[in-house]
Amino acid sequence: MKLVKNTLAAVGLLAIGALSINAMQEAPTDENFEKKLINDYNVYALQVPDYMDFAGEEVPLSNPDILERMDRELLVNTYWQSNGLLMFKRAKKYFPIIEPILAKHGVPDDFKYLAVIESGLTNAKSPAGASGFWQIMSATGREHGLEVNDNVDERYHLEKATEVACDYLKKAKENLGSWTLAAAAYNAGNAGISRRLNDQQVKDYYDLLLGEETGRYVFRILALKEILSNPSKYGFNFRDKDLYSKVPTYLVEVDTAVTDFASFAKQFGINYKILKLHNPWLREPHLNNRSRKQYFIELPKEGYYNLQP
Repeated sequence: MKLVKNTLAAVGLLAIGALSINAMQEAPTDENFEKKLINDYNVYALQVPDYMDFAGEEVPLSNPDILERMDRELLVNTYWQSNGLLMFKRAKKYFPIIEPILAKHGVPDDFKYLAVIESGLTNAKSPAGASGFWQIMSATGREHGLEVNDNVDERYHLEKATEVACDYLKKAKENLGSWTLAAAAYNAGNAGISRRLNDQQVKDYYDLLLGEETGRYVFRILALKEILSNPSKYGFNFRDKDLYSKVPTYLVEVDTAVTDFASFAKQFGINYKILKLHNPWLREPHLNNRSRKQYFIELPKEGYYNLQP
């Protein structure tokens, strides 16, 4: 999308590593988990699954070039261990927020993996200025109703940014005819994909000759889907307690200016850092709000942070 003008190629290669492809087929216990940590690293060729699909649309793996491209992304994304584990950890925390929004808008669940390759499930900012989990450009955010300025930037509001991504993807699907092409358009833009389809006289993403970034884009999504869905198959060993969880929160309505968020945070028993962790869309230590707009600030429930007096 020209939501995204630099897809964070390094993040796009994201990373899913393997401690061993001879992985345990059941969740490890604490005892055998400790044993497996010792001298348990091997590198194996991977077998591309016989069948793969994106949003219910089959990947033509019988084509040799498609098979090789899929194999490449599975290898690259399997053997980058530290980032791979981080993807599992973050997915546990953030997928439960993203999934119901996709479902509400009728966008296939597979698109949650698009957010993974875009940002690594972080509020990243690209050199071109695309920001947030969904790497939205400022102009695109404003076009879709987000507030984007130095004081408030709702591209960093996960729920609102996911709504924007859904809107874009649904329109791309309507224009281009498939969810796979809609995913590619998130990277290269609707006009860019449409032009290439017309120029090359084809109708399908897998028949297009594309540049490096867009040509690998859908395959990266597919690789993340396959690996994150099958951790033991790709050698990932972790316990549920190793994954990240969202801190329970509640919302406080604010419809006036806030002159000092450090003082505001103290009123609720937290500090400025914790306030910003839960509200990254608040970009400055104050809120102007001259129009008396209604905002909802997310605050953690009591007992989840140990604060110094």
